[in-house]
Amino acid sequence: MSDTEVDVLIVGAGVTGINQLYRARQEGFSALLLDEAEGVGGTWYWNRYPEARFDSESYSYGYLFSRELWEEWEWSEEYAGQPEVERYFNHVVDKFDLRRDLRLGRRVTSAVYDQGAGTWTVTTGSGEVYRSRYVVAATGVLSVPFRPVVPGQDVFRGVQYHTGRWPADAVDLRGKRVALIGTGSSGVQLVPALADVVESLTVYQRTPDWCTPLNNAPIPAARQAELKRDYEAVKHTLETSPSGFLHELPNRYAEADTAEERAVFFEKLWKSGGFRKLSTNYIDFLHNPEVNGEWCAFVAGKIRETVRDQETAEKLIPRDHGYGGRRPPFGTGYYEAYNNPSVRLVSLRDTPLVQLTETGVETADGVVRDADVVIWATGWDFGTGALNKLGVRGRAGLALDDYWKDGPRTYLGLASAGFPNFFFPGGPHGSTGNNPRYNGDQVEFVTALMVHAREHGAVVAEVSAAAEEEWTTLMNDQAGRSSFLESSYFYGANIPGKPRKQLLNPTGRSNMQKVATETAAAGFPVFEFGAPA
Repeated sequence: MSDTEVDVLIVGAGVTGINQLYRARQEGFSALLLDEAEGVGGTWYWNRYPEARFDSESYSYGYLFSRELWEEWEWSEEYAGQPEVERYFNHVVDKFDLRRDLRLGRRVTSAVYDQGAGTWTVTTGSGEVYRSRYVVAATGVLSVPFRPVVPGQDVFRGVQYHTGRWPADAVDLRGKRVALIGTGSSGVQLVPALADVVESLTVYQRTPDWCTPLNNAPIPAARQAELKRDYEAVKHTLETSPSGFLHELPNRYAEADTAEERAVFFEKLWKSGGFRKLSTNYIDFLHNPEVNGEWCAFVAGKIRETVRDQETAEKLIPRDHGYGGRRPPFGTGYYEAYNNPSVRLVSLRDTPLVQLTETGVETADGVVRDADVVIWATGWDFGTGALNKLGVRGRAGLALDDYWKDGPRTYLGLASAGFPNFFFPGGPHGSTGNNPRYNGDQVEFVTALMVHAREHGAVVAEVSAAAEEEWTTLMNDQAGRSSFLESSYFYGANIPGKPRKQLLNPTGRSNMQKVATETAAAGFPVFEFGAPA
């Protein structure tokens, strides 16, 4: 085959795409990987704003397919920062000689299925054309930055950045008047990073979230040795854990403890790392409003204790959702930053954002707050955004974005009927939890499916409409099992005009693994294998 004709064409050089390239090569498929970025890492290439970092434990995020890799790479912190994460992905592609199959700086503009040949033609923005038997769109759920339409963005005389497209060159914000719009995970990381650097930082908050401490720390030598020694056990836990973390599972209901005992337990959780506040809380924590409310009252008390100005503290306390109703951010020094005289909070609930002027940001009370820099920490077109921008056309020219106009339709969160030999591990309806872990499950399924087709002489593999319908219905009907509200970006609520549909897998990783394992063991009966037609 030529350089532009391969068995498997992968789109996306993030954690999932690199994994898929490694596995495809390992199984003897010729493969290429395209990415718009000039480097590897996916979201960890683009999100290079100050203090961008994991909020999953570093060692639970990395690859498990090589013991040698596991033992030679040492994460310096429990929750590594972006520069270290990017170095890790570069180390992986170099160690396993994957770079020769990377084509970076290539933005995919169309992927069209040829029914007669059973192949895909993929075109880039620069006019390059690639042909492949399979396309694996590992484009990720956090790939397309969202910037709301606000009048005056073209009028503002200062500089504007989005956290999801932060410049590779250093951005000097010293002495600047900065307007930060958005207080999700990115905003929570940025506020304390900028507070002591800029002349002034005005934080524009639409919806307060329940932010709790990340509690990051260096990984001591003894812990490094323990992780290396216990590779097999760690690998097994991460490959089977419902959450994809090395966290102990909840072992009791809240009613088993007295009020005093719960207070002690909550204090322990407050001092624990990252997602442990969710994953190791009481069994009934997410679905018992009284228990959740008691934890929220505890967190609200912490906010009031930390933030000296009580008017600001009250604005930082959510009123419309409990903990886990939205994706909770984890920060370091976030609430403390509001005690810095250079930092002020503006509630967009009280005074909505009206426009950008030449000199700053105007809110509904008529106040224009001057700014030299506006930073948009306004999140992502989650789940389907990147896939809908690839220009995918399946059987009879069926457009994926049209097919999904009322919400995604998938089987196992990785395939759709009408799009043969097209897979999207890490897309919508996959699972909920530590992304690299369940994405890795899907990569294994896709790889096994391609091997099965090859062994049986099949050129085309397409999921049945019935299987797609069953999985999609399950995702939507079981939405009540998720703690996330329909007002969160996990339902697409942050994107104007986007249908409010479930974008996660409320049945969880365990159910996805069960269905995937049974399907593979039975010879993939929900897929139709055959010749081009």
